[in-house]
Amino acid sequence: MAVKEFSVEEKLVALVRLQKINSKLDEIQILKGELPMEVKDLEDDLFGLKERQTRIEEEINGVSEYIAAEKVRISESQALVKKYEKQSNEVKNSREFDAINSEIETQILIEKRSEKNIKEATDDIAKKVEKLELTKKAIAAKEGNLEVKKGELEKIIKDTEKEEKHYHKDLDEARAQVDERLLHSYDRIRKNFHNGLAIVHIERDSCGGCFHSIPPQKQSEIRLHKKVMACENCGRILVDDELFDKIAIK
Repeated sequence: MAVKEFSVEEKLVALVRLQKINSKLDEIQILKGELPMEVKDLEDDLFGLKERQTRIEEEINGVSEYIAAEKVRISESQALVKKYEKQSNEVKNSREFDAINSEIETQILIEKRSEKNIKEATDDIAKKVEKLELTKKAIAAKEGNLEVKKGELEKIIKDTEKEEKHYHKDLDEARAQVDERLLHSYDRIRKNFHNGLAIVHIERDSCGGCFHSIPPQKQSEIRLHKKVMACENCGRILVDDELFDKIAIK
């Protein structure tokens, strides 16, 4: 089966239609603004804050376990001191008495060291609890902000969902109608400009994209639709007003 050859005018019509559909979709994205990125950033921030909360809570639990172990060590030392004091009353010579006293002193030192460790650990917990509270407040603030942003985005999505689906369907059909080589050029040009305009019409004798002056002779050639012509300054594909205006997108 022979492949249909499209005229230059038909190719230009297909490109204009594609551009106008893309522009409609771009308008929807502009309506959404930075909301999708803001929502994503807030979600990432929340994930990081919740990871920090978990980490701090684990650290607090670890320090609490350490304090509990030190308290057990104090109780054990106190019990040993009582035991050695009782034994000291039953010693038979000075060597045994000195040995018991040495054990008592050792346990007292252990007790004091554990008390010091508990104090330092308690201070550490206080600092971690303060950090935890600040993190929880940050999480609450981020969650509130995220809820607002999500609500705004969801409303826009709901309001534009039907329209967006319609234009995406038209977009697929329009891309299928464009010459493959021209489609590649169109996509490349669109990526070069923040407004996504790859196809523009002549406005006041100038390129509708960069406003570079278009010579009368070139304007005449563009109106003839004999070949695809681009702006010498910005590289956008140029069409005349009449062709551009006759393509309507519902």
